[in-house]
Amino acid sequence: VTFIYKRIEEFAPEGIKGMIQIKLIYKILLTIDATILFLFLYLVKNKIWIPYCGKISVVIYLGIILIFTFICLQSKVVLKKGSIEGNIIDISLANDSYMANYLGYFFVALSLSKDWVILGVVYAIVFVFTYKSQSLFYNPLFLLFGYNFYYIHDQEGMKVFVISKKKDIRSCENLSFSRVRKVNDFTFIDEER
Repeated sequence: VTFIYKRIEEFAPEGIKGMIQIKLIYKILLTIDATILFLFLYLVKNKIWIPYCGKISVVIYLGIILIFTFICLQSKVVLKKGSIEGNIIDISLANDSYMANYLGYFFVALSLSKDWVILGVVYAIVFVFTYKSQSLFYNPLFLLFGYNFYYIHDQEGMKVFVISKKKDIRSCENLSFSRVRKVNDFTFIDEER
């Protein structure tokens, strides 16, 4: 038996339609969170401060971003519960795998002039492409909250992406993730520590 994803409980307020809407909202939140540093860099680079706060705006912006990231992580409770068990043959740390792609957002944000229309258009394009292409929902801000990113492979060649707080996973022997939330078919957020 390969990666058995068990439906333990399903949160669906009014059936499947409600569940699809909740997952859509959650994925939009994850995409905003993954691209929010783009806006932060634009604001700081162009010295766009909160009125009467000056450069302290940087600290306020960072605080807002971290609070938003925390809310995204805590709102995973709306996703389906399950577990990943089975013939796990390989696990690899994926923390660095997407960093180069993610840094591309920074370079785009730093190259924009102080024009709100251009910012809006470029951010909308980055947002849409990130949403459409981000099947894994990689977000380096999660690292600040103690999460790591792992690829897990089974004997049949299936690969899934797990966002987890587990540390020092050195062996696949008896490895399982008994409490995960399913973001999509290939991405899970682990609730265990």
